[in-house]
Amino acid sequence: MPNRIACVLLALVASAAAPPLVAQQVAPLPQMASIDAPTLTIDALLTNSARQSPQILEALARTRAADAKRLTAEGAFDTVFSAEGGSRLAGYYGGTYADAKVVRPIEDWGGQVYGGYRLSNGRFPIYEDKNYTNQLGEIRAGAVFSLLRDRMIDERRFGRVSAEADQAIADAERQMVAIGVQRKALDAYLSWVAAGQRLSIYQRLLSLSQERQRGLRRTFEAGLRPRIILTENEQQLLRREAMVVQSQQALAAAANSLSLYWRDAEGRPTIPRPEQLPQSLPEPMATARPDSVQRPDLMVARLRQRLVQDRLTLDRNALLPRLDLKMEVARDIGDIGPGGVSRSGNDVRLGVKFSVPLEQRTARGKLMQSQAELDANRTRAQWLDEQIRAEIDGIVITLDATTRLIGLSEQEMQRADDMAVAERRRFDMGASDLFLVNTREESAANVALSLLDMRLRRIIAGADLAAASGDAVSLGLH
Repeated sequence: MPNRIACVLLALVASAAAPPLVAQQVAPLPQMASIDAPTLTIDALLTNSARQSPQILEALARTRAADAKRLTAEGAFDTVFSAEGGSRLAGYYGGTYADAKVVRPIEDWGGQVYGGYRLSNGRFPIYEDKNYTNQLGEIRAGAVFSLLRDRMIDERRFGRVSAEADQAIADAERQMVAIGVQRKALDAYLSWVAAGQRLSIYQRLLSLSQERQRGLRRTFEAGLRPRIILTENEQQLLRREAMVVQSQQALAAAANSLSLYWRDAEGRPTIPRPEQLPQSLPEPMATARPDSVQRPDLMVARLRQRLVQDRLTLDRNALLPRLDLKMEVARDIGDIGPGGVSRSGNDVRLGVKFSVPLEQRTARGKLMQSQAELDANRTRAQWLDEQIRAEIDGIVITLDATTRLIGLSEQEMQRADDMAVAERRRFDMGASDLFLVNTREESAANVALSLLDMRLRRIIAGADLAAASGDAVSLGLH
């Protein structure tokens, strides 16, 4: 039994001393903003979100990957150096040769230019006669030109065009992500500011009840009012206190959501303090139909359509016969070698190579496929353009309607405030009761909340209009 206990103790000590298998990385919790933090404005939030948002940083990384892909495509036009050599180690012939060559593709014309140097020593059989050079070798230069197929476009140039399109698409998708993030940041900011405005409205209601409670207590103690009036106002005061607590909870939740889009220099989420609330809602970003639409998704659709058009050109190129022209100039230098005098002087060569598939089924199939894809992309781009225009029209209608509703709500709020003030005066003079006073005050508060919602809807519609039209400047993406 003691041995068993000792084994258990040793096992526990060993498990405690063993290092953890995997260290979990936990995202940092949101932190409160500093006490002396300034008022959080919408411009400051959008600027911070554009620089620190993880989604935008991720999209930026994808654009760097597209840049690397473009560099890879440019590698098809890299200059290539090659060399080879050989020697017969045994046998009747003992020739040795070496050949070096530099090839440079022609970027704007199908083909390549090249230069080379050959040197040989010893004797070669008749079927390797071309290996002979003079004593100091042979220098040569030449070019190959595509006259039909691959003259205007080929796989290398299409690869570069495709990489450029992918680069532009990645940048447009980055803009799409950024617009979406900024739009969500705006929603979070507006919800936070609106929650602060609602809290102020309920705090004013509570302040009226508290002030009235003090006055009623004095009149009750003086014997001028019955106890039931004081109790009734206490009930109303408790209900308004509950409204304030609920509004404070909503404000804290909105601040927590806003921390996802407001970060410190190290990228950690930061919860804004209530003291950082602005005095009022911001002005709408856009209030009129934009002159032009710069939507990244529409740009992506057009880029894909253009890429398919380039692929269609490549497929048509495959239907052409291949006709290549080759020109080369060579000269042996030095004393005459074992190959004889036939290597002396300049050697100018001109050659032609022709080939054509007889049935062209592969090329025709690819051409039909690209044509169908081009038609589909055109239809998709047209539908997207119409959808964007309809979306903008709907937002403009909402803007116009909310602007008119705000004017009506402002007039209604003025009258509701006047009625509440008048009812309080009548109550002080004994011409009204507490129920009517509370009804007038809460009616005025409801009108103020309705006006707040109308203004919030107009600002949201302006943000929607900026996002729908791709207005990067208004969204803090300039």
